[in-house]
Amino acid sequence: MSTTDPAFPALHGRPDQGWINDPNGCTYVDGTHHVFFQLNPDAPTHGNIHWGHATSTDLVRWTQQPIALFPRIGAADAAGVWSGVIALDGDVPTAYYTGIAETEHDSQVMTATSNRALLEWKQEQHGIVGMPEEPNIGDVRDPFLFTFNGSQYAIQGAGYKDGTPVILLYRCHTMTQWEYLGPLVTGGAGVAAEWAPAQIWECPQLFRVDGQWVLMLSLWNLDNHDLDRVTYLTGELSEGGAGLKFLPTGGGLIDDGPDFYAPQVVASTAAEPRTLMWGWSWEKSRPEADIHASGWAGVLTYARELSFRDGALVSAPVAEVDTLRAALMSDGAETFTVPVQTRAFEVLAAGVAELVLVDGGSERVVARITAGRILVDGSLIEIFAAGGTARTIRAYPTATSRFEVRGEVVVNALAL
Repeated sequence: MSTTDPAFPALHGRPDQGWINDPNGCTYVDGTHHVFFQLNPDAPTHGNIHWGHATSTDLVRWTQQPIALFPRIGAADAAGVWSGVIALDGDVPTAYYTGIAETEHDSQVMTATSNRALLEWKQEQHGIVGMPEEPNIGDVRDPFLFTFNGSQYAIQGAGYKDGTPVILLYRCHTMTQWEYLGPLVTGGAGVAAEWAPAQIWECPQLFRVDGQWVLMLSLWNLDNHDLDRVTYLTGELSEGGAGLKFLPTGGGLIDDGPDFYAPQVVASTAAEPRTLMWGWSWEKSRPEADIHASGWAGVLTYARELSFRDGALVSAPVAEVDTLRAALMSDGAETFTVPVQTRAFEVLAAGVAELVLVDGGSERVVARITAGRILVDGSLIEIFAAGGTARTIRAYPTATSRFEVRGEVVVNALAL
């Protein structure tokens, strides 16, 4: 069971059992942070996808809520309730998500509504937008809504059949009446091809942070179903063409680790002035037999705050993570062995430090950092360099292994 599995990330607010992937519908309403996520409640495998739901008032202590959205026999989401967002339609929270009727090539934008508690949802039977009438587009999914110059727009991630990724643009005349305007940006050449090489752009997010427009993209390789990495494009968003145009001028990585994908951003508001982000970390390096034995797969990162400085998008764990510090375990020892009963801890390094997983006579250097912070929770390791670079990786402790920290560092135990 996950509660006894030393690899289970106990502080990250996921259900004890089942599969989770992309964060969805992240929002802040009436003093409560809501994070929804892709969920198979019955097995640690991708399938039978629902929307799970967790809430928090402090971004670190999470309460699991009842499942929000369900696949329904006979509806346009019968084969899965895939990724999307939540926006306020007046005072009505409305979920916009990809409904899968039979296959991933048969998708529609579906809607569901709730009251401001966001605990009970009414899912509509039919979608508001289907596949665009362009025969060369093969895959479309993951709606995201934003406002520009007082008008509401939406985008979806997509890919042409020739392997070129594309972002599709819609004007939202009302929250349920969308007009397809055509491509916002394609990835066949130039800056977009340099920074975001893929065959499908998934989970697009278009938002403004510190005065800069940013288009966040999760890169999918159609040939081998590889979830590659997450990048961003910077550029200018302006009115033009059929509606808007986005001209990429630069780019970078959101997280340079191998185990980070499909993040979702909550843009700053008067009520929550920070730009927040959660990402999904998967179990691709864990043996399948161990996944099935544990009964769980997938975890969301700690909430991260985004900022744009010195020409780059950078992230850091939200300040509330500091409140998890439970005890000082080491202050300057050159080598410190983390007690086996300590599942979550942080490493604060002013100089060079290493995190090593030791099991019998074998050692694996999990992380090496020169000035920065390492957050460990079970198998999830989130690394933040002093300059703002983030890196997410996985390493799986067992009943016979232990973590060692090497370098003159501060090590704190973390607990709820």
